[in-house]
Amino acid sequence: MERWPWPSGGAWLLVGARALLQLLRADLRLGRPLLAALALLAALDWLCQRLLPPPAALAVPAATGWIALSRLARPPRLPVATRAVLITGCDSGFGKEAAKKLDSMGFTVLATVLALNGPGALELRACCSPRLKLLQMDLTKPADISRALEFTKAHTTSTGLWGLVNNAGYNEVVADVELSPVAMFRTCMEVNFFGALELTKGLLPLLRRSRGRIVTVGSPAGDMPYPCLAAYGTSKAAMVLLMDTFSCELLPWGVKVSVIQPGCFKTDSVTNVDQWEQRKRLLLANLPRELLQAYGEDYIEHFHGQFMHSLSMALPDLSPVVDAITDALLAARPRRRYYPGRGMGLMYFIHYYLPEGLRRRFLQTFFISHRLPRALQPGQPGPTSAQDTAQDPNPSPGPSPVVAW
Repeated sequence: MERWPWPSGGAWLLVGARALLQLLRADLRLGRPLLAALALLAALDWLCQRLLPPPAALAVPAATGWIALSRLARPPRLPVATRAVLITGCDSGFGKEAAKKLDSMGFTVLATVLALNGPGALELRACCSPRLKLLQMDLTKPADISRALEFTKAHTTSTGLWGLVNNAGYNEVVADVELSPVAMFRTCMEVNFFGALELTKGLLPLLRRSRGRIVTVGSPAGDMPYPCLAAYGTSKAAMVLLMDTFSCELLPWGVKVSVIQPGCFKTDSVTNVDQWEQRKRLLLANLPRELLQAYGEDYIEHFHGQFMHSLSMALPDLSPVVDAITDALLAARPRRRYYPGRGMGLMYFIHYYLPEGLRRRFLQTFFISHRLPRALQPGQPGPTSAQDTAQDPNPSPGPSPVVAW
């Protein structure tokens, strides 16, 4: 049987030269990933030259280099031209920085804020171009959302709406599910899910017409069971599933949907220590007596201290998240998921591929470490039963009836 001839060394050099030309045209940013890839390729080439026959010694490094450098090259982007984008939650953090970046690139930015006279809004007015428009909107108020829809239609009649960035988010409680008021779950769902759902649905006619983009800022807490973040995480999980559904349903219309899952960054809500301290005191003040006896105040102080320690290690540079939002808006082929932040690749590898016990231990080690509730500690009496509580001659007053648990 006739065998196909193996390509000559000159043929492999020609293939490598063509690949190099294409990579030179691509946007390769000099940094640690690129330098590490080049070092590994040099080591691989050294090994192949000594262990493999000449054809394979050329083919293996060439193919590996093409794959590695292609992954590092930034994909081609669409021109900004006259594109318009609506960004929610621009009072601070990712939303404010994304609004400034996109405005500097030439976008027409419609930025929603909670307070038109707040520090974030004043900063955007001072440093951005007249193209940027501010709008007050609270995602828990349907009237605000309706006004935002009319505002967007009025300001995009000539340009159309290219993108929606669902950035606004909310979290007020850091506690075990049993210790968290049900009202906090509802509030997180109202802002992080229902409000964003109503806004996105209202803007779909404009986005379908432009074959535009929907970019949503999620959270790893919506993918994995972070200790004490159930209220926030469940609302983000619902939002991400909704975006995956939109991604499938809007594919025939040409609308592309991306989700940003950032690590821990130093946004204003993260660095506001007094606010988190006040929320902890409010949680303790409204906790039912039976739950306080079972878990203990020291248990709540422990996870609060662990949470604040994890926030102190947050990354100060928000540009990785802003760059991910920009890429999702302008890349010819945006990713469905972006994971900006240090250690995110390792975190998701552990979550998807390692046993449950190791996953849980990893989250407890790097976020909030495990501690036994008071009733389960050695030498402590068990949780107070309902009968014991009923026989207590001096029962403490219960929580306010407006707080549901």
